[in-house]
Amino acid sequence: MRSIFVFLLFIAAAAQAQPARYTVANTHSHNDYEQSIPFWMAWQEQFGSIEADIWLRKGVVLVGHDTNEIKTGRTLEEYYVKPLQACVKQNNGYPYADTTRKLQILIDVKEDSVNALAALIALLDRYPALEHSPAIRWVISGNRPAPESYTSYPPFIAFDGILHAHYTPEALSRIAMMSDDLHYYTRWDHHNGIPDTAGNTLRAAVRSSHELHLPVRFWDAPDFPAAWAQLKALQVDYINTDHIRELADWLRRNP
Repeated sequence: MRSIFVFLLFIAAAAQAQPARYTVANTHSHNDYEQSIPFWMAWQEQFGSIEADIWLRKGVVLVGHDTNEIKTGRTLEEYYVKPLQACVKQNNGYPYADTTRKLQILIDVKEDSVNALAALIALLDRYPALEHSPAIRWVISGNRPAPESYTSYPPFIAFDGILHAHYTPEALSRIAMMSDDLHYYTRWDHHNGIPDTAGNTLRAAVRSSHELHLPVRFWDAPDFPAAWAQLKALQVDYINTDHIRELADWLRRNP
């Protein structure tokens, strides 16, 4: 029952998806495990979302972007689960000392969605505080099971929807956010602003998600201050970045 209540709390928070004021709560640490200090760098900046790509090898959940990055000992448990458990223990059930702050862990499944997800759930079952915290949300992205199966998963598991896709009400009840490749909408690059026509398309896409009370994230977006400003102008809820400290500092100066 508590897990259901926790999930509903996040849905209620998502209903206020469109940010009126941007803070580090609107940040997403893309491929966080590639940072010099995985998890902790984003946590120190109080990021709202942290991403880890996972692979399943011999029953162990490993992190890495490609198969050549998979290394023994580079496990999701050591890199993310145990550090998060330490934070929750220190903060009486919350990821941050500020109990109003929430943390989303986005798990990008690289292959074999059903078995990898089963292994992830088995891992988290050993850390019940991470399943039941009212301020932690586990969101599955990448290779996901069929949307019609979403409701069969435990309540602490939510899913990352594809922005341009369509879902049944049942599947939507378990979708926590909408993401998409920015290049599906525009070839916007590092040198120019978003073209006007693409801007209209993007605004419509973001609006369609907000009408469902779901936050929005784009990957493959340019990652520098002028681009962050344009993403803010589009009301994108999570700004994707590989530059944790730079984005955190910029947001503090430009809320």
